Amino acid sequence: MKNIFDKFNRPVKDLRISVTDRCNFRCTYCMPKEVYGEAFKFLPKEELLDFDEIEKIAKTFASIGVTKIRLTGGEPLVRKNIEDLIRRLSKIEGIEDIAMTTNGYLLESKLDSLIESGLNRITVSLDAIDEKTFKKMSDQNFDVNKVLSAINMANKKGFEQIKVNCVVQKGVNEHSILSLLDYFKESNNIVRFIEYMDVGNLNGWELSQVLSIEDILEIIEQEYKVQPLDENYPGEVAKRYLLEDYSSEFGFISSVSKPFCTSCTRARITMDGKLVTCLFANNGLDLRKPLRNGCTQEELDEIISKVWINRSDRYSEIRHKLSASKNHKKIEMFQIGG
Repeated sequence: MKNIFDKFNRPVKDLRISVTDRCNFRCTYCMPKEVYGEAFKFLPKEELLDFDEIEKIAKTFASIGVTKIRLTGGEPLVRKNIEDLIRRLSKIEGIEDIAMTTNGYLLESKLDSLIESGLNRITVSLDAIDEKTFKKMSDQNFDVNKVLSAINMANKKGFEQIKVNCVVQKGVNEHSILSLLDYFKESNNIVRFIEYMDVGNLNGWELSQVLSIEDILEIIEQEYKVQPLDENYPGEVAKRYLLEDYSSEFGFISSVSKPFCTSCTRARITMDGKLVTCLFANNGLDLRKPLRNGCTQEELDEIISKVWINRSDRYSEIRHKLSASKNHKKIEMFQIGG
């Protein structure tokens, strides 16, 4: 394995693979129903990367420094036979950790097969635990208790520490901050509060809707004694804290108020095979075409390495300049994963 670095001396360590553009939720900040309604045409199966192609891409990334893979979507659990892909990825030399981000609604019935396939970690996106807000933010008439039950069962079956990600929108779900901490504080699970980000172009994002980590922390400190924790490893994205009276960890992801571009080590693959080097990118390099034209593993290695070596993304640090430009069209969240 060789490590390669981009123009800001950032290595590539993490690979996020979106396996589908489909989702059973219609979260207002990701796939608003007025855009992605019943008439919306998702990609046909033949335009998605197949598992052979995903495995080939993952092998290249493992050879240049990637040790962690996260499967995203859309909702990854709607991808047929996703366990087969996990099984294949887990056998790649150099890959130490395979995780999945899911909304959790289909999780409980698939836990045994996910464990058997080699999945190491689970992150559940959960923006509220009260029924009214959960239904409002997911924009579906689903029962939040099904997600909570899946988390509980996953804990019992061996996923001892699940990360629970909550996107916080001002005026929408601030009350979820304390209710989520209250619910999970005596478990080993970690709640992470994510600043509402301007991923994509169709969710109507405004800076005025962002509740900063300082604002969120102020709300938490009204009820709990907290203390900051050291990072688990250099360049860790989440800022970690402890609820002192419960020895329970929580954290923040602050792409808006405190950008972490300088330490970003993530590459992303869209469901149709584009290599994207920033969550806020406006395009990506098509890997599907050379793959389907029969490129060798060595040729793919060269293509991907060249992209990373020339990477210079730092959108969150210069957001104020680019956001003013109507020409900066970004890839949508459901295509690239969170």
